Amino acid sequence: MCVSNRSTISGYFLAGRFMFWLPVGASLFASNIGSEHFIGLAGSGAASGIGVGAFELNALAIIQLTGWVFLPVFIASRVCTLPEYMSKRFGGLRIRTYLAVLSLVLYVFTKISVNLFSGAVFINQALHWDLYWAILGLLLLTGICTITGGLAAVIYTDTLQFFVMIAGATIVATKAFMEVGGITGLYEKYAQAVPSVGINGTDCGQPKEDAWMLLRSWDDPDMPWLGFLLGQTPASIWYWCTDQMMVQRLLAAKSLSHAQGGTLFAGFMKILPIFLIVMPGMISRVLYTDEVACVDPDICMEYCQNPAGCSNVAYPRLVLELMPSGLRGLMMAVMLAALMSDLTSVYNSASTLFTMDIWPQIRKKATVWELMIVGRTFIILMIFVSIGWIPIIQKLQGGQLFIYIQSVSAYLAPPIAAVYLLAVLWKRMNEPACFWSMMLGFIVGVTRMVLDFIYREPGCNEPDLRPLIIQKVHYMYFACILFCITIISAVIISLITEPPEESRVSTFFLQEVILSLLIAF
Repeated sequence: MCVSNRSTISGYFLAGRFMFWLPVGASLFASNIGSEHFIGLAGSGAASGIGVGAFELNALAIIQLTGWVFLPVFIASRVCTLPEYMSKRFGGLRIRTYLAVLSLVLYVFTKISVNLFSGAVFINQALHWDLYWAILGLLLLTGICTITGGLAAVIYTDTLQFFVMIAGATIVATKAFMEVGGITGLYEKYAQAVPSVGINGTDCGQPKEDAWMLLRSWDDPDMPWLGFLLGQTPASIWYWCTDQMMVQRLLAAKSLSHAQGGTLFAGFMKILPIFLIVMPGMISRVLYTDEVACVDPDICMEYCQNPAGCSNVAYPRLVLELMPSGLRGLMMAVMLAALMSDLTSVYNSASTLFTMDIWPQIRKKATVWELMIVGRTFIILMIFVSIGWIPIIQKLQGGQLFIYIQSVSAYLAPPIAAVYLLAVLWKRMNEPACFWSMMLGFIVGVTRMVLDFIYREPGCNEPDLRPLIIQKVHYMYFACILFCITIISAVIISLITEPPEESRVSTFFLQEVILSLLIAF
């Protein structure tokens, strides 16, 4: 079981397709729960309550959509990458190339950058190491692990790191709940966790009255229930059902049933972060209110060198102040394991996308060995890109890290989710509709994202001078609008252009795959 032929494309990029359900599910979970979850989820829990946990429960259902709707089609298509599936489904190369390039861009904005930043926050708080040397060492170590081992090494490493993360986070959560007096104590004390130094005449720094509600009123600035159901779902479909990094683990399973077992296992594990990360973040606010919940810019600068607030240090502060020295070392290992797990997964998936979807268009007659060398070399390139991104990471400290991730995904991911859903579920969908609807969605999404970065959210008690489209339209509602724009444009273009060839849908369409499976059994 532990032998993978790394000298073949399938062996290196898909672990030889022989993984059983436990390492598949553990790798799926570990690839998702990176250091940005420990920093971001705990920070959002400290800032606004338990509502951020809704993202984790949403994933429980969406992961099953991957295993039971998308995956049978991908497996029947015999593909190594998801852009390759779109190429087989629609023909041509422009869709495949666009999706591969966009995926690499998304990796930089929503995966590599936030992981490096969150890892840097913890290392800086724990060891006071120089930021650049610490991150450089982590990048090189994760790059070496990925280059030498391929996906099999990544999955086995993820499985080990899964158990380390769960054990370490459970110890911290248990100690934190004991310190605060259990859930009852947390419920009573969180509402009283107000910093001693506030801004006169304002309610800045006050805990939210609805802090214990997962989904809140439709116009809530943090977690509007309608926006979450309609807008977060497309972004989650992109992340779990159509992102190479996640689906690649399922494609490595020895059979469809083992892949689906992995999705069930990972889905149920997604219940844990609410209790192991979000609530400990809330406890950190209770125990270290003046630091974690600071609102005065000067005081925040003193505590965490960030005038916008210090909620992102909630989990590191809990570990460093609450744990004895031995357990601090364990949690340091947990955070590094989370960081390395996510980065090795990103590097391997990015290498796969570049090698299988982009390089063959540059070198049409590339040999297997050339592809293997290119895959490993591209990881090195990604490492240098990551290092070059470090100065940008340091400028992303304002606000809540986890919300940054979700908002960027909401601006770029819904068009991808829309075209994949139509490709799998609607036979009439054709290549022009897929390409041009994605282009339209990309332009609309990038426009909103750029406006969001130009007109930043005002601080507490500051006037909101942003355009109304940004003030009034929550990023979750925008994701829903963007998803609908892409769907409608794709349907219209499909109906006014020629239908796809029958050969394009006979293997790559869900109903055909279901029929063949029923006949087989």
